[in-house]
Amino acid sequence: MAKKTLTTNQGVPVADNQNSLTAGQRGPVLLQDVHLIEKLAHFDRERIPERVVHAKGAGAHGYFQVSKSLAPYTKAKFLQDPKKKTPVFVRFSTVVGARGSADSARDPRGFAVKFYTEEGNYDLVGNNLPVFFIRDAIKFPDMVHAFKPAPDTNIPVSSSANSRFWDFISLTPESIHMITWLFSDRGTIKSYRKMEGFGVNTYIWVNDKGKGRYVKYHWKPAAGIETIDRHESTRLAGEDPDVATRDLYDWIASGKTVEFELKVQLMEFEDEFRLDFDPLDATKTWPEDKYPLMPVGKIVLDKNPENYFAEVEQAAFCPASIIPGIEPSADKLLQGRLFSYADTQRHRLGPNYLQIPINRPNAAVNNNTRDGSMQNGEGFSGTVNYEPNTLGGGMPEQSGGPVFGGRPIVGEEVRRKIVLTNDFQQAGERYRSLSKKDQDHLVDNIIDPLSHAKKEIQKRMVANLTKADVALGKRVAKGLKI
Repeated sequence: MAKKTLTTNQGVPVADNQNSLTAGQRGPVLLQDVHLIEKLAHFDRERIPERVVHAKGAGAHGYFQVSKSLAPYTKAKFLQDPKKKTPVFVRFSTVVGARGSADSARDPRGFAVKFYTEEGNYDLVGNNLPVFFIRDAIKFPDMVHAFKPAPDTNIPVSSSANSRFWDFISLTPESIHMITWLFSDRGTIKSYRKMEGFGVNTYIWVNDKGKGRYVKYHWKPAAGIETIDRHESTRLAGEDPDVATRDLYDWIASGKTVEFELKVQLMEFEDEFRLDFDPLDATKTWPEDKYPLMPVGKIVLDKNPENYFAEVEQAAFCPASIIPGIEPSADKLLQGRLFSYADTQRHRLGPNYLQIPINRPNAAVNNNTRDGSMQNGEGFSGTVNYEPNTLGGGMPEQSGGPVFGGRPIVGEEVRRKIVLTNDFQQAGERYRSLSKKDQDHLVDNIIDPLSHAKKEIQKRMVANLTKADVALGKRVAKGLKI
């Protein structure tokens, strides 16, 4: 096969397609990374009008209530008063499958919460598994391309029983930890009410004194965790492909509520260099013995959508929807998501997607953005659409006060992988923590689809699994007759 050099859409050679351009080795990511922006912006526009990922989902309305004031940790107003109920809308979804795919298929599940706070909307956009396949957003389009139908045949759909999926995974060592989660029975469910949720990425909480800490989010279902095995998953995909959507709707329609407890892990900034892995790496979890889960509050879902399209389908979430007291970290996956999610919604729903009722903040919106498709004109009048001004009395004016950030950034412009990758340790620990039954299911769940991949890909996967745990690698190799 003739050698080909990877290029941008302009035909410019790409020297590094693995790492975003950052200020120093650990970020944050620079906007001048034109290759990253080109990849993400193009990727965001690849499906019309269906979501590229998280296409099939279910949703419900409810409220969030904090259990105690979190003033020592964050100044976010909705996290202060235990008597206050903040309205929320939650969208559960599958990630890879198209809108007509089965709820029970092996796939991560989206767990996105929109808090309609008095300071504006706050979106906590996560999954039902605590880690992800990749650590750098520059690889996200490649990852989804490998998981979606092949461009020449348009198959498979929502299936890992092919060489494309395993080819990418076997060449992406940091994905092994995610594989030990996704290919356990955690990857197949039939109820959104009975799964955990995780923020996955690392964020920052800042209190009113300017003190910051890293934070990770965990949602714990009041109904407990329920999974199914791959045989039950296959049966339901044929007999009741909407099982999780139906379960959520029927449960709330019967007058019952769905509850999740929110807990967080907190880490001091100085601790990030004391670990044997990078805590901002989305393919890693924080040890709970060092960073215990702290109860925060709960969400209660008690109302079904009245119009699926208007509410569930048009619901738009973005990790960049943050409020004072909550900030993004330099997590390379999160940094790309800050741009990509909102950019996707502008393409899918239009530049004024935040005027759609399900996305509209409860807080007042005052700015100088007047035009664009679907502009309804509410709240806008007069000749002034710029700032600063005197013709409009200087309104709307800046709020003043501290802006977020303030942490020093030092480093040269680089495209480099983080130093502390340590990609196999937590994967091995995860495997060894499973019961004998769950280990057997994990091995079987990997062997079945991996057997459809090419032999050289199987060998790469076995090598990676062996680095995580020798017994795991040997068992998969035996099942594949390698």
